[in-house]
Amino acid sequence: MNKFNIGQTITAVYKTGKYIGEIVDVRPQHYLIKVLAVLKHPMQGDLHSPKNPNPSFFHERRALAFHEKTNVPKKLVHAYNEKIPNYTESLHHAVNNMKQELQEEGSAWADRSLSHLKTLEMDYFKK
Repeated sequence: MNKFNIGQTITAVYKTGKYIGEIVDVRPQHYLIKVLAVLKHPMQGDLHSPKNPNPSFFHERRALAFHEKTNVPKKLVHAYNEKIPNYTESLHHAVNNMKQELQEEGSAWADRSLSHLKTLEMDYFKK
């Protein structure tokens, strides 16, 4: 397992999303990270019933916000040495990638997820 220090830039998987962040605290089992950009938008729906279009509750999963802090298990954190993209641009890119994947999937779960993403987009990118 990699060991990181406060201030280092990393990638981290949180639930089903992937982020670029900065380590702000080192804890026994986790790193506390501050989100700087989004690499992969979280999947929609019930994490315990992936791709089920009709679970008891279909969760709308938001991406973590710019500078939001969250604990990530140490094994899900990796080094990041590239240029950090702008948060809003990275979120646009992540949402567009997820929409494309869902459109290609074409299932009932994908259709429901696309509907949730449209709602999220209106909130994320208010003008």
